[in-house]
Amino acid sequence: MLYQMYQWQDDLMAPWRVFARHARFNGLPGPTTLPGHFNYLDATMEMLARFRLSHHRPAFGIDTVKVAGKPVAVTEEIALDLPFGKLLHFVKDSDVPQPKVLVVAPLSGHFATLLRSTCATLLRDHDVYITDWTNARDVPLSAGPFGVDDYTDYIVRFLETIGPGGNVLAVCQPCVQTLAAAAVMSEAGNPATPRTMILMAGPIDTRESPTSVNDLAISKPLEWFDSNLIAVVPTRYAGAGRRVYPGFMQLSAFLAMNIDRHQKQHRKLYKHLSRGEMDEAQKIKDFYDEYFAVLDLAAEFYLETVDRIFQRAELAEGTYTHRGKPVDPGAIRNTALLTVEGGRDDICSLGQTAAAHDLCRSLRPHLKRHHLQANVGHYGVFSGRRWEGEIYPVVRNMILAME
Repeated sequence: MLYQMYQWQDDLMAPWRVFARHARFNGLPGPTTLPGHFNYLDATMEMLARFRLSHHRPAFGIDTVKVAGKPVAVTEEIALDLPFGKLLHFVKDSDVPQPKVLVVAPLSGHFATLLRSTCATLLRDHDVYITDWTNARDVPLSAGPFGVDDYTDYIVRFLETIGPGGNVLAVCQPCVQTLAAAAVMSEAGNPATPRTMILMAGPIDTRESPTSVNDLAISKPLEWFDSNLIAVVPTRYAGAGRRVYPGFMQLSAFLAMNIDRHQKQHRKLYKHLSRGEMDEAQKIKDFYDEYFAVLDLAAEFYLETVDRIFQRAELAEGTYTHRGKPVDPGAIRNTALLTVEGGRDDICSLGQTAAAHDLCRSLRPHLKRHHLQANVGHYGVFSGRRWEGEIYPVVRNMILAME
């Protein structure tokens, strides 16, 4: 019923958004005596028209990238198509050999395009692939369930598709499954085991410096999350009947964490629009177009994440299993490890990702490195000025050292 109520509300608002979109002046000059009034009315109509969420993946929009100082065309190809996610390959029109990197995007309410700038930066020096997760409400029930072990299997399948000599970079939530995948592949002697593993701002051990996210996850029994946060996909969608953790619920939680900042940004947006400052307004609109594009998570994946990663911290406790078999990060012997944390990260705080170094006890010292980036929050770890200028060079050098 929760999802249906959200859908009814969205349907109710749809005509008003259409009206607001068509009522705008679209920048046409009004009467010379009332230009200010028209600007404010136009800004109001645009704000109303934007009052919505999107449930469709935005485009990556990476058309060109500079390689060796020259612009090179980039096209997207699907290297492997699975029910809950695709392996997307950014193919460059260049013969320059570069290290292969799998970017493991988080499955936490947003599409993989949230890592657009991460991929654009990596593409300068690497052959980049990314996990392009599917909105669970679009996956038919016939595809079966999708849990934490399935996520790990997908990472293994994707690395095998890329082939030997690949590297893997995980952002936030999938750091746990990526570490587990590397351990499983190492123990099995899988030739596609990654040469380098970069874990960025991920919850390897949520008991370290717990944040409000961690506190919420352990504050209530798992049954509460199942009863209050899980909904059934309405009949109008391909995944009708599937139990999911809706993306709009996750977005609400993200907004609540920094509600003052988001309100301030929308006041700035209105002010820019009303003053005709379109370049400044577009920057804010671009961010929120991405931020308000949400996907649903399969219920089993969400609940297992809360239970196994946050409440029981299985990986850090040494009780983590994959398909019923114990996972031992100590099996990782030849995959270099780089962990990255942000000094102001309020989602995955200091020490939670660095905990991977203790777990990977068999790695020799020269195969381990930790980078703490001062004065950046969670998103600053993988996007923005500090990512491009200070964090990325560390990532690039670590991968290059293993070539």
